[in-house]
Amino acid sequence: MFNRYFNMEQYTDITEAILSIANHRGPEKTTCPSEIARMLFPDDWRKQMKSVRDVAIELHIQGSIVITQKGIPVDVSHIKGPIRIKIN
Repeated sequence: MFNRYFNMEQYTDITEAILSIANHRGPEKTTCPSEIARMLFPDDWRKQMKSVRDVAIELHIQGSIVITQKGIPVDVSHIKGPIRIKIN
């Protein structure tokens, strides 16, 4: 699901940030994709939200993280609205 709108370095940075924050918080706490985007891209984080979400979805499919909505794991093929990320 590599997004053609960002390069491999950005993909790697986003992946590492998601996994690092999720691991640090543990399985009981979540993070918002916007937190990752703001950390990595402070000047244009809103433009990077799709990239962060795309990487998170890929990590979810791989089983590395869980994407939730209202605390419940979600079917990533039908995401509508805000999501949260936590370690699997």
